[in-house]
Amino acid sequence: MEINTNLFNELKERGLLYQCTDEEALKKMLESGEKIALYEGTDPTADSLHIGHCVPYVILRRFQKAGHKVYLLMGGATACIGDPSGRSEIRKIMTKENIQENIDKIKETLKVFLDFEGENKAEIVNNYDWFKDFSYIDFMRDIGQHFNVNEMLSSEIYDNRLKEGGLTFFEMGYMPMQAYDFVHLNEKYGCSLEWGGADQWGNIAAGVKLARKLSFADNKKRTMIGATNPLLLTPEGKKMGKTEKGAIWIDKDKISAFDFYQGIYQTPDACVEMMFALFTDEPMEKVRTLIKEDIVQAKKMLCFEITKFVRGEEDAVKAREMSENLFTQGGDDAPTFELAHDELENGINICDLLFMTKLAPSKSEARRLIQGGAITLKGEKISDFSLIISKNDFENSSLLIKKGKKNFIKVILV
Repeated sequence: MEINTNLFNELKERGLLYQCTDEEALKKMLESGEKIALYEGTDPTADSLHIGHCVPYVILRRFQKAGHKVYLLMGGATACIGDPSGRSEIRKIMTKENIQENIDKIKETLKVFLDFEGENKAEIVNNYDWFKDFSYIDFMRDIGQHFNVNEMLSSEIYDNRLKEGGLTFFEMGYMPMQAYDFVHLNEKYGCSLEWGGADQWGNIAAGVKLARKLSFADNKKRTMIGATNPLLLTPEGKKMGKTEKGAIWIDKDKISAFDFYQGIYQTPDACVEMMFALFTDEPMEKVRTLIKEDIVQAKKMLCFEITKFVRGEEDAVKAREMSENLFTQGGDDAPTFELAHDELENGINICDLLFMTKLAPSKSEARRLIQGGAITLKGEKISDFSLIISKNDFENSSLLIKKGKKNFIKVILV
């Protein structure tokens, strides 16, 4: 398979390379025409992935398409501790059985992004395989001696846990373990590059530093580079991947095509360019021009392209048609919420209904939305948060509710 020697320039032009332990060395490596092996590590702390989790995978996809060998590290061992990065409290301790179940489910999700067949297939490895027989004494003697506690505590990884006064020795072991992963994968599989999100910079850099210290000690040359992509953040600094209605899941059985499409449409304007850079191959000059001239059209294009990429063209077309139909023909294909007839015997307060349908995360938020003129019933804005909805408000056993211009639901009596 021919190597794409322009990959480094593509990553830079699309804004996908954020930090690097040696950017000049990475540039030479990717422009050399030689195939490299790289990996990204994930702790399987959940059984699915949402759109925000998948940023590194769409970048690894570019590496694979460019001809490079991709490994995906599942942290069967490190998940037993839990990454303290950005945490204000200790992560819930998971059983080995829970972790394995999550790994099995995530493997299926990853097939959306990477090719696990063919001559240059991506491969999954599990760090439990090399840690399960590594005794505590041997690990502390061989690896732990290379970590300075003062340096570890100065890392952002432990900031929140330190502020809360709850950092445990258990969590302190996370960084040395993840750092050793890179050394092990370099020695066994020839991985010369670790990639990850910017929030993993401390752990990634620790792996490169550990390699340097080991090389000095055993006089063995190790070529290892760490790099990160920028995080996909909202203007408020929160990680993308969730909306008011919930997570934008990758798994089809967790979210409908329509809700996936609409979740992407809710992308803040400031994040649209990065979403295009990540999930599409559209030229960035074209993207920036479209965003500047017509942000609404840009977001519609983004919704369709990402839905097509993740769920397939058939789902993308259907979701687009449903969206257009809602706003032009009265909402015949709107997502539905079923309400039993007996729940309307004495009527139901509009705030309660908004909360039940998840158009509002709480009753107080429902009241605020109504006061702000964001709620529409049967095409008419409402302003009375004490309004009681009765069976008379339903036409053909259905009632269309809209929140703003992007969220809606059809309540159906059953």
